[in-house]
Amino acid sequence: MCNFQKNLSQENKHLYLAILLMILYVSPFFILGENAHIRVHDNLDSNIAWYKVLKDSGQLFGGINSTLPQIINGLPRNAFGTEFSGIQWLHNLFPSMLAYSISQTITRVFAFLGMYLLLKNHFVREKEAYPIRVWVSVAFALTPFWPSGMLSTLGMPLALWAFLNIREGKHTWKEWLTLILLPFYSSFVLGFFFFLFFMGLLWLRDFLVKRKSNWRFFSSILLMVLIYLLIEYRLVYSLVFPDAPTSRNEFVSSKLGFWHTIRLVFKNYFLGHTHVLTLHTLVIVPLSFLVLWMMKNKKREWLEKRYLYLFMFNIVLSVWYAFWFYKGWEPLKERVSLLNTFNFARFHFLRPLIIYLMFAVGSYLLWRLGKNWQRFVKICLIVQLIVLFAANDEIVYRVAGKPSVKQFYATSQFHEIEKYIGKPQSSYRVASIGLHPAIAQYNGFYTLDTYNNFYPLSYKHEFRKIISKELDKSPTLKEYFDEWGGRCYLYVAQLGKRYEYKKDSKVKIYHLQINTNVFKKMGGQYIFSAVPILNAAENGLVFKKVFEQRDSAWRIYLYQVK
Repeated sequence: MCNFQKNLSQENKHLYLAILLMILYVSPFFILGENAHIRVHDNLDSNIAWYKVLKDSGQLFGGINSTLPQIINGLPRNAFGTEFSGIQWLHNLFPSMLAYSISQTITRVFAFLGMYLLLKNHFVREKEAYPIRVWVSVAFALTPFWPSGMLSTLGMPLALWAFLNIREGKHTWKEWLTLILLPFYSSFVLGFFFFLFFMGLLWLRDFLVKRKSNWRFFSSILLMVLIYLLIEYRLVYSLVFPDAPTSRNEFVSSKLGFWHTIRLVFKNYFLGHTHVLTLHTLVIVPLSFLVLWMMKNKKREWLEKRYLYLFMFNIVLSVWYAFWFYKGWEPLKERVSLLNTFNFARFHFLRPLIIYLMFAVGSYLLWRLGKNWQRFVKICLIVQLIVLFAANDEIVYRVAGKPSVKQFYATSQFHEIEKYIGKPQSSYRVASIGLHPAIAQYNGFYTLDTYNNFYPLSYKHEFRKIISKELDKSPTLKEYFDEWGGRCYLYVAQLGKRYEYKKDSKVKIYHLQINTNVFKKMGGQYIFSAVPILNAAENGLVFKKVFEQRDSAWRIYLYQVK
């Protein structure tokens, strides 16, 4: 009894320290506010601006066929997702950076809680192994997840805890409440579709192999699926009642040769993916193979078998991810459009859950070998936490020379541009060169260019006429636009796929060739360029003024169409 109380007391101390470390990790967001440095890719260049555009439009609850005129002369409201998403509400209630900071905190708290409960109840139950439970949970919670994904991947341990408890008949109202609320702070297509698919396979295995119908477990899976479908009613409507072809209809995802695909298998396995970064390369991968080596001559009990399943599943997910882009799939994808419009490669979004479960179970298997191995495990946990702290946004993006949130959106500078133009923003359209159109959108300008994965295909084809000559100069840009087109940008061959030319850039555009007649026909009147266009007159552009401010990352050259 005394040892139990002592272990419980020690575990509580570790939990308190864990909470302090997580507070320390998210503190830069709250302390620095808009002066913080955060992810640009699929974050500042898109989602954060989208939330603000939707908020300013008053179309949060817009009709199923409504549009937002601020983007591409009428971007479908459905492109911005459901109004029943928690992150939408945060950005509607608070300024962008405060909403972002709160979301980061919510996600990491529930990621920690979910992994801790999952390990304590199902994988690492031994009282004395509490350091593994606590610190693997902290490590999982500090992974640099894709911010707008919310709990789409980091909420999986909490969902798995609830499902396993229900499956074993040990559930209370807490498990059911978890499954009901999680869909409001996560995405079906960016995580939980794939998770629930495997929950369905688990139920089917029980039914066929163990002869257990377990309808309560089945109903819990069905409940969560139905809640997601209700929440994502806009997506469901778009799939069931497609109005017209969208940009997704031209996606070409399978174009890798066999050996490039094999290389991608290893790249994904060892390095991960930008949207589900786990930072597992330095510590977790070597430890996982060490555990496998230590098991080679041992009798495999239930825990060893679970570890092997996790190890093999981790490999399978990387193989599946890479081979989804293998060109051998293309004939089938051409016949079944859903295989192109829906990214089934995202089964690999299960990897954060699998990798950190494998880390915990592997550490526990070593832990049971004695004190020396326990010291080794503790060192691995500490090193992994150091790796994750070193990957804090404020460190990574400041060191990389990325602009702060304030410098990126440059609201004061763009307000000055708005005043200079002196007309209602809704009365003209703009586009950007050398910087993301999300910046203009965030500042209220109506843009012809955009970054969206779901917009009318007819618009993509019309916009392409503006940049067709520039695309012809660059096979890379041509393929990028024609076979994806999510970034409907004013591409310039000389600049390539670079969208952030800061004010210290010495680059100049010498031979721009765009169709300003089409641009003007679509409502375009101004171009915001991050670099000077030396042959502007040849393109029917009149240089108006340079805008530069101390708190902005950009020097903006304003051009007007004749």
